[in-house]
Amino acid sequence: MVAEEIRVRGTVQGVGFRPTVYRIAKVCGLSGDVCNDGGGVLIRVSGSEEAITEFVTKLQRECPPLAKITELIRTPYKGEFNFDNFVISTSVNSAIKTEIAPDAATCPQCQKEIFDPFSRFYRYPFTNCTHCGPRLSIIRAIPYDRCNTSMSAFVMCSECAKEYHDVENRRFHAQPVACHACGASAWLERADGKAVTASMFSMLDDVDAVCTLLQRGEIVAIKGLGGFHLACDATQEIAVEKLRYRKRRYHKPFALMARDIEVIERYCNVNSKEKELLTSPAASIVLLQKRGLGIETENKSSVNFKIAVSVAPGQNSLGFMLPYTPLHHLILRRMNRPIVLTSGNISDEPQCIDNDEAREKLGAIADYFILHNRDIINRVDDSVVQVVGEKVQTIRRARGYAPAAISLPPGFENVPSILAMGSELKNTFCLLRGKEAILSQHLGDLENGGVFHSYQETLNLYLNLFEHEPEIIAIDKHPEYLSSKIGKEFADRNKLKINQIQHHHAHIAACMAENNIPLDSPPVLGIALDGLGYGEDGNLWGGEFLLADYRKFQRLATFKPVAMIGGEQAIYQPWRNTYAQLIVANLWDDCQEKYADLEIVQFLNNKPIKLLKQLIDKRINSLPASSVGRLFDAVAAAIGIYRDECSYEGQAAIAMEALVNVNSLNNDKEMLIYPFEFSFLDSIYCIDPRPMWQALLHDLQQQIPKAVIAGKFHKGLANTILEMTKLLCQENVIHHVVLTGGVFQNCVLLELVRKSLETLGIKVLTHSLVPANDGGLSLGQAVITAAQLRR
Repeated sequence: MVAEEIRVRGTVQGVGFRPTVYRIAKVCGLSGDVCNDGGGVLIRVSGSEEAITEFVTKLQRECPPLAKITELIRTPYKGEFNFDNFVISTSVNSAIKTEIAPDAATCPQCQKEIFDPFSRFYRYPFTNCTHCGPRLSIIRAIPYDRCNTSMSAFVMCSECAKEYHDVENRRFHAQPVACHACGASAWLERADGKAVTASMFSMLDDVDAVCTLLQRGEIVAIKGLGGFHLACDATQEIAVEKLRYRKRRYHKPFALMARDIEVIERYCNVNSKEKELLTSPAASIVLLQKRGLGIETENKSSVNFKIAVSVAPGQNSLGFMLPYTPLHHLILRRMNRPIVLTSGNISDEPQCIDNDEAREKLGAIADYFILHNRDIINRVDDSVVQVVGEKVQTIRRARGYAPAAISLPPGFENVPSILAMGSELKNTFCLLRGKEAILSQHLGDLENGGVFHSYQETLNLYLNLFEHEPEIIAIDKHPEYLSSKIGKEFADRNKLKINQIQHHHAHIAACMAENNIPLDSPPVLGIALDGLGYGEDGNLWGGEFLLADYRKFQRLATFKPVAMIGGEQAIYQPWRNTYAQLIVANLWDDCQEKYADLEIVQFLNNKPIKLLKQLIDKRINSLPASSVGRLFDAVAAAIGIYRDECSYEGQAAIAMEALVNVNSLNNDKEMLIYPFEFSFLDSIYCIDPRPMWQALLHDLQQQIPKAVIAGKFHKGLANTILEMTKLLCQENVIHHVVLTGGVFQNCVLLELVRKSLETLGIKVLTHSLVPANDGGLSLGQAVITAAQLRR
């Protein structure tokens, strides 16, 4: 007989791991115990060597659905062994090295119970077990025990306690376990404060009444898992328009929720990978291609339901998710068409998570509230993903994914504790420790005061939750980023070193890290295309070809810099970029002489162009930027897409992408592409779009359709990137090409570039685990800092 101590690290708390250990230990005839502690799960076993080896093999093979083992270490046990059976011991508080599981969608067993009239969980909107339910959203501290969650306010009834302590039950040590008798409850309120009476509705209960309200065209604020949502019937144009007006979200697409896959398939094409994402425990929003008119058959009569145009104006995709809590399942039980389910806030502010806060801030938006008394501790927005060429691309990493750790590549073992502060927009922060990175959930744009406050609160929570004491702070080089300013203040207060990281280098390093490129690998060619980032030379970059490893980079090529007239105004008024592009290309005089009849030229002539030209010449709030994001905006405005104004960054570019006929693009070999030319700028290659503009203006004069122009621009840009890559690969030893930055969320461009590079035998790395946009920036900042410290 031998005794061993087995340390298991990873996502192993709150996911049914200890019951699994207990069951397998019993099967293998072992004695000993298992407990949670700050390091994960600690197992002590005694038995034959063969039995212990069989135990470890079974444990790895039969891991619970939500668990993830990142490390399993076996050592001989030297202490006194006083066990004659196998037991589950009380959790031990110690240094925090374990992971917190993300919130998980309702499992099939719990779904079955809430619709089973003979189950004690029938219609209970907070049913959960070790395979599903709240995790990050309710936790205050580790270990993940009930006393450290918002469920501490509810004392288990005898029935729940019996299941909680029954090792054979799937609710064994499920910390949020509760039922009608002892758990949280939900209720309906009117926003105007008047009483709600059962006679107002044909309903089973308050939750069921929500479905009736949505069908009537009302707007309902729903307190969900990680925050409030605003809901309405997605097929009623008046209701959707009303929600847009009240929420002040005038154009950004709304997310949708449908009862099941069958409902979604009436409106969108869903492939097997997308179906897998929709039904996974993460239950994220999945961007799907529109199918067209949805047709529903109800009571043997065909009824046409069409998604309201206002749900996603100017888009050819819809963002769908399935119900991920019992509350959602119960609301949608009778709903045969999709609902809008958008974040419960005034546009750009953080989601409400508190009942009183929601009543105050959402009372002018919602007609009704469905509230509950289980506190949300941590605000967690919905994640957003899409499938591009059979690969998952994360656009917003939040519920269902955060704060699951990201394993670092070889060479990053035992790195110092690092805190990376992220970017200004689409912010996340990152904690680096040991061999893993913990990326926060999506927090939003820090320029909004509410988001800025939420960022600070969430940062403090993570530092406390993971007992993370950073030795160095990593920030973006932009001097005006609020995340950088917070980082500097934190470093000054704690007398820590600070490391400033170039924006696009961080994008590239993040993609390298998630693709497991070892620390000491040769440099990659990183192609980083985005809105803008602060460059090494003090200028604004946004279309860069960098030869980079984790420690350093060399700028090899860029797009020709063009003034952002009015600074941030250029992001929201695309015509400014069109005018600036034509000025830099020396084509404005041609426009007056040869193309004076074009809509875009007439439009620009009605603007104060003499003043704008002076701003460009004198560089007054009009700094040049090599931004590909702004190039997209300029082309979109030229062909008449959101020319005058946008309500969010990239709106015009996204609408232009939606115009492109992908089948024509891929199959029409005769389609001409817009040309770009190469020149030099400060001793590096420069991509000049002047010939592209000449061809585009000619096409506009010939009244070529917008969709054709959009396709020729995408194909021409992709071809230019390919040609520049071939040139740089000839001059440098390059083993991988990295495609990163927010522009590469454009599926058309990404696939054109990726396929053309792979056809040449070039290994291409793209994003999957973390966003290509600024949401992945903090991971890049962290790994660059770790690599530079290693040197």
